[in-house]
Amino acid sequence: MAKAKAAAKKTSLDKPVRVRLEVDERRAQLLALGMQMFSSTDYDEVSLDDVAKQLAISKGLIYHYFPTKKDFFSACVEEAAEKLLEMTAPDESLPPAEMLSQGVRAYLQYVETHRGGFVALMRGRSSGEIAKILERTRQRLLDRIIAKLPFVEKDDPRLVLALRGWIGFVEALSLEWAARDDVPLEEPLELALATFTTCVAHVATSWESLVAKGAVAAVRSAQRFLGVAEDKLKKRKK
Repeated sequence: MAKAKAAAKKTSLDKPVRVRLEVDERRAQLLALGMQMFSSTDYDEVSLDDVAKQLAISKGLIYHYFPTKKDFFSACVEEAAEKLLEMTAPDESLPPAEMLSQGVRAYLQYVETHRGGFVALMRGRSSGEIAKILERTRQRLLDRIIAKLPFVEKDDPRLVLALRGWIGFVEALSLEWAARDDVPLEEPLELALATFTTCVAHVATSWESLVAKGAVAAVRSAQRFLGVAEDKLKKRKK
């Protein structure tokens, strides 16, 4: 009898504890785990049974939020796109060139963190609803660049063509870079920024002057910093 009770107790302890969460909280939890699993595992190898097991919930509960695995994947991609846009949000206090550099760096850092998922998505799962999500993300990035960078030529349709082409280049560059582990982030970053200048300079001559102004401002800022440092050093010597 005692052995039976001990066995029953052990079994109950081995079972994962189920926790009741609010609807939005549970959905967010599912998406967070889904993004993690799809980033590290091929789509076909991700099992909803494993998702349910890791969260100590029933598989049926997953279907309450996402009718199919495809719907679950689409929701994870949508969430990932929002995270990407959030991470690459521009710091408007920076000069234009620095703002752009910060945004591209954040984009590459996101790719670096989600290498497996990024490669799998771009190379094999970009059709149907996923393609629509990717296209919406590209458009929002394009709109952001045009709105936040002070181009004089905002109404020139050639600017849109140039920026569209550049976004496509950055995607291809990131895809190739994500598939490797022998190239530091600074390399694709420099290439992306140099290509931006090349693409845009043909239709937006204002960009070169903006970059030049930013460089002059950076030099002046450095000179001021050095001047303050020298003054402090002289005071200490006295």
